Amino acid sequence: MTDQKRDSGVNPSPERAADAFMEKLGDASALPVRQLAELTQALLATTTVDGVLQRIVLAARYLVPGADLVSITLRREDGHLYTPMETDAEAVELDKVQYDSGEGPCLDAARPSGPAYAHSGDLAGDTTWPVFAPLAAKHGYASVLSTALLDNPEPSPFTGALNIYSRRRDGLDAVSRDTAFLLATYASLALAAAHKSADADRALTKAHVERANLRTALDTRTVIGQATGILMSRRNLTADEAFEVLSRTSQNHNVKLADLAQILATHPDTADRI
Repeated sequence: MTDQKRDSGVNPSPERAADAFMEKLGDASALPVRQLAELTQALLATTTVDGVLQRIVLAARYLVPGADLVSITLRREDGHLYTPMETDAEAVELDKVQYDSGEGPCLDAARPSGPAYAHSGDLAGDTTWPVFAPLAAKHGYASVLSTALLDNPEPSPFTGALNIYSRRRDGLDAVSRDTAFLLATYASLALAAAHKSADADRALTKAHVERANLRTALDTRTVIGQATGILMSRRNLTADEAFEVLSRTSQNHNVKLADLAQILATHPDTADRI
């Protein structure tokens, strides 16, 4: 197997990937770069993980030269792999073969300890993935590129890979790979931002619930105090005796203590009948 047919390694930094991309595109770079800039804005403006993933696969399908089929692999912290987004159902089948067999480019790229990308330009002759490669070739795909997502220091509940399939032998050249690396970089930033946004929403919701619970607890404590004071005054009881009357009446009549206290606070004469 030659390096030209199958390789894997570390994604370049965003700056190096961008420089390499611009150099290879030359004078024809204006349109793709503008599209990438617009995509970046759209990705970073998306506040849900599903929204980011949908934009990634569509962008890869139409911006990466040679791309015929695109999918996303996500790997949860427990090691479970799944395909949440794809451009065609056939991608799910190809990804699932990799998940079930434990081999393939998307597994290599999605593993936290694995290479940041895996590439083959001749799947029909590739012996690196003995289960996946022949099946992909049987489906008519000759080249594949998987590049890691979420390869950053920010904590995340999952890692993942952007998977691109081409029907042409050597169909994903250096320009295709550089474009995919840029998309993966932008996508990783957007996914991290969406995850942070979701965390912030969850934290805000939790804070609202906690404040509401505290308010309810304070209100309950206040009304119980009022009811206890009414019983002390009208029946000449101590604080402990008044609270005991409240508790016993609540249990005997199967009424919540707070509800009973509210009745007493609203109708003080009720204290004479309990």
